[in-house]
Amino acid sequence: MRTIEQVLDITAMRTEIADLADQVAAPDLWDDQANATRVTGRLSAIQGEVDRFESLTDRIEDLQIMLELSAEEGDESALAEAEIELNRIKKSVEGLEVRTLLNGEYDAREALVSIRAGAGGVDAADFAETLMRMYVRWAEQHNYPVEVYETSYAEEAGLKSATFAIHAPYAYGTLSVEAGTHRLVRISPFDNQGRRQTSFAAVEVVPVLEQTDEIDVPDEEIRTDVYRSGGPGGQSVNTTDSAVRLTHIPTGTVVSCQNEKSQLQNKASAMVVLKAKLLALKKAEEKAHLDGLRGDVQASWGDQMRNYVLNPYQVVKDLRTGYEVGNPTSVFDGDLDGFLEAGIRWRRGTDRAEAEAN
Repeated sequence: MRTIEQVLDITAMRTEIADLADQVAAPDLWDDQANATRVTGRLSAIQGEVDRFESLTDRIEDLQIMLELSAEEGDESALAEAEIELNRIKKSVEGLEVRTLLNGEYDAREALVSIRAGAGGVDAADFAETLMRMYVRWAEQHNYPVEVYETSYAEEAGLKSATFAIHAPYAYGTLSVEAGTHRLVRISPFDNQGRRQTSFAAVEVVPVLEQTDEIDVPDEEIRTDVYRSGGPGGQSVNTTDSAVRLTHIPTGTVVSCQNEKSQLQNKASAMVVLKAKLLALKKAEEKAHLDGLRGDVQASWGDQMRNYVLNPYQVVKDLRTGYEVGNPTSVFDGDLDGFLEAGIRWRRGTDRAEAEAN
């Protein structure tokens, strides 16, 4: 646990918690709502990480006492209970150990997740919406704040695309293993003949930038379009042209934001997403492996990284790690930690093998 404490730098986390707590206590905090949301969200996330570590430390100390007393008194039932708790603690420690593997340049950052419907028509759009719900549920289970930047609804059902941020330490390093093509096989609820349908969705994960990151985007390289936000079924989010779409002309990168009522606020949020994607693209190109940071995925046959099969049997299987779960419902409800931990370990092993080969 001491090694884990040093790698996670719990001391630095406690220092940051004290600083953020001072900011939260300031009477003018909510004069800047965007900053207030960021500060309170980060404080909650970091406090949760420290609480998780301290709780595990307390459980280990309690277990030692339980074992000593049980051995002295010869209490077999207490020893059996201690054995069960020991296995639970081992699993929790393994989860923390995975965090120590997140030592990449941007792994400690918050994450921007983009989901895009691929091949499969309305089923793909519905699948994209299901994936977004899955990641939001995962974040909620860990008390990580989620900020939705853009949702583009499909005509019949589901989403064409969506972009959202997960504000938590190491969210990028943790979720970056989710980047790639996801494949769903099921009896289509949109097919009146009840046929089995295969559909795809692409997931892209990039790190949220900080002010110290250098990424210069000249105004002349950006085309700005404004439009009226729309919701499911053609319902209007508001009655003004407040939604903003930014296009980076040299790379063709397009981002949109419609979560705020103010056009200026939407443009500012869109710039956050655009700069994050451009930085990811820049770093990936420098390292000559675009798939590593950004994920150049087509969301179609042949390049999927995970299968979600609901018919003729039920299983969710990661094709890179071999990790699988026989309960797709729990996965869609946000039970992703097993896949994330396996993916992080797989990536670490792949990186090590590449380093040795070079």
